[in-house]
Amino acid sequence: MRDRSKLSERQRGILRFMETYLETQGFPPTIREIGEATGINSTSVVNYNLNKLVDAGFLERASSKSRGIRLVTTTGKSLPKQVVASNNIVRVPLVGQIVASAPVAVPDDVGYYFDEDDLIDVSVWLLGGADPSEVFALRVKGDSMIDAMIGDGDIVIFRKQNYAENGDMVAVWLDERGETTLKRFFHENDRIRLQPEHPTMKPIYVDPAHCHVQGRVLSVIRHIG
Repeated sequence: MRDRSKLSERQRGILRFMETYLETQGFPPTIREIGEATGINSTSVVNYNLNKLVDAGFLERASSKSRGIRLVTTTGKSLPKQVVASNNIVRVPLVGQIVASAPVAVPDDVGYYFDEDDLIDVSVWLLGGADPSEVFALRVKGDSMIDAMIGDGDIVIFRKQNYAENGDMVAVWLDERGETTLKRFFHENDRIRLQPEHPTMKPIYVDPAHCHVQGRVLSVIRHIG
């Protein structure tokens, strides 16, 4: 059995993160995600430690793929069951954060004209059958939806739409407040109730004319760290 005690603490942290990520997401993390989760700001430092883990027999890498990293079992074989096939992965634009300040601009041409660093790889099943060109992602800041299992740092996948049914979890732009928020949507008579999923937070009531739905939640990628 390979001895993890010979690895640096940073390398053991990378391995722990990868094991948890593969277990929860079903596909490997990117170098950027590894760096964010383990507190490594430099991608070259992440690469260096990944190569050390390959040399030590803990990982295998395919340099031509953005998520081409596999854990290796104690028998020396990689774990193919934990890697999603490439045709089951789609690229989704991560367009910003849901924060209580400036609006998050969701462009009309969502899915196109994004830099490589703005795109994240997700399993196609996270889209719930939605057209990938109509999908975008936002990173959550805050815990107003914690009881819905959405916490600070999580990435939420949305279908771009400007309407909502009662009970839908949506991103809305509140033009009078100057903020974008993630809440459950309820149309009640002449007002909109935006309901948080937090035991100590009260609902927000707004005029429908000032409540602009940007997208409906399809799925959530939990932050691990």
